[in-house]
Amino acid sequence: MRWPRPGLPLAIVLATAFAAMPLAQLPASDRDTLPKPKPRCERAAFRVLLDVGHSAEDPGARSARGVTEYEFNLRLTREIERSLKDAGFTQTVVLVSEGVAIPSLISRMRRANAVPADLLVSIHHDSVPERFLEPWFSGGNPTRFSDRFRGHSIFVSFENSRAKDSLQFASLLGAELKARDLSYTPHYTERFMGGRQRELLDKQAGVYRFDKIFVLRTAQMPAVLFEAGMIVNRDEELVLTTQERQNTMALAATDAIDSFCAQRQATIRAATERRHRKIPRLGRTHTENAPTGARPAEEPATARLLR
Repeated sequence: MRWPRPGLPLAIVLATAFAAMPLAQLPASDRDTLPKPKPRCERAAFRVLLDVGHSAEDPGARSARGVTEYEFNLRLTREIERSLKDAGFTQTVVLVSEGVAIPSLISRMRRANAVPADLLVSIHHDSVPERFLEPWFSGGNPTRFSDRFRGHSIFVSFENSRAKDSLQFASLLGAELKARDLSYTPHYTERFMGGRQRELLDKQAGVYRFDKIFVLRTAQMPAVLFEAGMIVNRDEELVLTTQERQNTMALAATDAIDSFCAQRQATIRAATERRHRKIPRLGRTHTENAPTGARPAEEPATARLLR
């Protein structure tokens, strides 16, 4: 190792010395304090299902300008799909269904559960209770709006078999949206929502609990429902149609999925390593090659258990 020239700060000297030293030669105490590498996602091995909310026959809510929710859902889903595949999530699958409400839902979830997947994200756009809608004309056509609320929301179901993982991803998604200056709508916590009032699980990320959402509770993988924004809000509807906003949400979803994937795969690898460490290595017993007449050594407890 070549020593740095005199006069350099001690921190640089030490950093240079440790950088040149193989990791195995470092004292154990120094190895423990080194920063651990950030988990990475094997994207090609991680399958994401993107569920397009509603169908052409069951289009969901209508925007302030009369556009169906299904059209918004389909367009945003395609943007997220493109972003994911560009990032290397090549196994991404989009679920699009036909038909009316209940048969459409059942069909989508039957197909979703038939595909081994790591995560399901159902894409929707939001409206408000009927009593908050006001009449107006858009393009000469009568329609309804409500400028009272704006923002996205994320839902999870505690009846999902992977509820803990669902909440983990929902919080990651909410954090990515917040980092891009996108705000969630808090109105689901208000008493005036009546039967649509929801428990806020993550105040920072805008994650709500909604146990009875069919898509979430019947999914056999971690699942969230993402309401991307209020299409009955006249200003927000216009923003939601822009390529810029859709790209922003698609990138937020991609980054959240990447983080979730990395954490899940790291957890699985760690569990696998723990299992391998617990499996004893079987070799010759202590009595092998012992002198004739010698008292055999006591057999290890692990070997006795395995007999």
